[in-house]
Amino acid sequence: MPIVGYIIEWILWLFLLLLIARMILSWVPVLVRDWQPRGAMLVVAEVIYTVTDPPLRFLRKFLRPVRLGSVMLDIAFMGLWLAVIILMRVNTMVFIIPR
Repeated sequence: MPIVGYIIEWILWLFLLLLIARMILSWVPVLVRDWQPRGAMLVVAEVIYTVTDPPLRFLRKFLRPVRLGSVMLDIAFMGLWLAVIILMRVNTMVFIIPR
């Protein structure tokens, strides 16, 4: 059974890395106003947004962004991040470290 746990762990780590990449991609246009992905970077950005968009859209129905002055804080992103971390811990307890 540990092999299933390791596969799930690998998938969750990959998704977590894609979330980090999405966070970075969302900040690049703020810091470099005329930046637009081209070529291979456009393909990478499309893959990142295609994988991370459906769960974020689903969570945004329940976790609305919080307005802090002129800035909106995306609570759904933090909720998804926390959910993935919790799933990783549960996976470790259930599959990888049997009792």
